This record gives sequence, structure tokens and C-alpha cells, in this order.
Amino acid sequence: MPRQGKGVMGEDSPAVSDAAQEAVRYVQGKWKGIPQVGIILGSGLGGLADSVEDATTVSYEETPHFPRSTAIGHHGRFVCGQLGGVEVIVMQGRFHLYEGYSITDVTLPVHVMCGLGIRTLIVSNAAGGLNPNFSAGDVMVLNGHLNRMHRKPQDDMTESPAGVWMQSTLRPYDRVLNNLARQIARQHNFEAPQGIYAGHLGPNYETRAEYRYLRRIGVDAVGMSTIPEALIAEAHGVRTLALSAITNVCSPDALSETTAEEVLETASVAGKKMSKILLGVLHSHQ
Repeated sequence: MPRQGKGVMGEDSPAVSDAAQEAVRYVQGKWKGIPQVGIILGSGLGGLADSVEDATTVSYEETPHFPRSTAIGHHGRFVCGQLGGVEVIVMQGRFHLYEGYSITDVTLPVHVMCGLGIRTLIVSNAAGGLNPNFSAGDVMVLNGHLNRMHRKPQDDMTESPAGVWMQSTLRPYDRVLNNLARQIARQHNFEAPQGIYAGHLGPNYETRAEYRYLRRIGVDAVGMSTIPEALIAEAHGVRTLALSAITNVCSPDALSETTAEEVLETASVAGKKMSKILLGVLHSHQ
């Protein structure tokens, strides 16, 4: 039977399953730290986890109720320790709906990180750019999203207090963190524009018709993750910053084949910019 979580989760937080509670206890048995910040590293962006100091790694395969991460470029483990002088728990790889996992599987790690005590969640992803002003290798700061995954993480949270889920979709991305991220980018001589992210189920890339439609309704980038995690963090009262590494710019009338390898290569370039933003945000938590 789901029950209310502990840590940062109060009376107005979503009910947390026994599975999440058991996973929290397992991680606590491996690592005694109390993280301030949770970080989800997306496709091609996992290298930042190698910078964590006094690191303790916890494999997803060993963690109770966790599935295996099968996506290319996802290592499948928590890396816990110090980054930029702040206690963090880093997801070096995530789960996706297109891997065949349920929405419960995809969002379980966020429930666990919230149960461990995080106050801030930083989410990264690799995304295709739709805004013609973007270039491959740019970083976009999410200030809104369009959920086209045909799933909502609230489906398995039947005991949540009335009204929580209505609130959770109003502002899942923190304005203060967004402004800070853009300021840090400027300090490092690059821009990190804000934009709207569309989340698709995947794993296929979009068609010309889909690209035209999404751009016409104001979408700036499209990917296959992030939205479920951001909604769960919002429900837990955890501030969220989400960053997209723009891996290519999709012009409906000049489409070219995009491979997973090309996505990972470009994401690693954008990842250097993203790392500067992330470390700057962590510095603000000291």
C-alpha cells in the first residue's frame, strides 16, 4: 500500500510506494550522505559523473525494484558524493518509456532521490532543435513543455492528496534556477536560450509533418524524456532545472538521416557547456 514519503516530502507530497521506500533504504545502506541536489544525466552526458569526488556507485541492477538501463550512452547507476562542494546523487543514465518500461519504472529513481532528501533536481537530455535560431551544440533551458508521451506519472499515485496534481503542471521548471543558468552561460561567453520542449514516446525520430506541426505550435526542441521526472519532482516540492543539449536542427524541408551515434557525439559537445552551467548552479548551493 502506498504511503506518504519522508525527507522533503510532507503532507502535500505524493504517496510513495513500498518499492521506492525499499530502494531508498538500499541506497542509504551503501552511502551515508544526504544529497542536496539530484542530477539526471541524459544521452551522451554521463561523463560529468566521473568528476564526483569521494564517489560511491550504486548499480541500478542491484537496487531493489529498479529495471536495467538499456539505452545507448546510459551507464545504469547512481554516483553519490561531492560535486562542486555539494552533496549530490547523480543518475548516470535514466529509463525511457521507449525501452518498454512503465511510467512507474521511469519515475521511480526521482521518488528515491526525493526520499533521500534532495531539494533541487537538475535534468539533462539530448534533443532535436526545431527553433531555426538554434545550432547543433547549443544548450536550451526548459521553461515549459508539451507532454506527447501519452502517459502521466500521476497514474500510479492514486493516494495523492486532492489538488496536488493540478498544481504540479503549472510551473515544473523553476524560474530562479532558469535565470541563474542563463546568467552562468553568459559568464562563460555563450547563450543558453529558454524554450519549450516536446516529449514524445519514441524511439523513432519525428516525421516532416510532425516537425512542421510542433514548430507551428511553438515548440523549440523535441526529445523522449525529462517530462515524467520533472512532474514527479514538482509534486514533491523539489525545484527543477532542465537543460537540453541540442544535437541537430530539424528543418522539415531539409531533413537528413540522424543516427544515435551522431546524437551522442553532438551531445558530448553541448555537454561541456552544460557542465559549466551545472557546476555554477551547484556553487550557488554552497
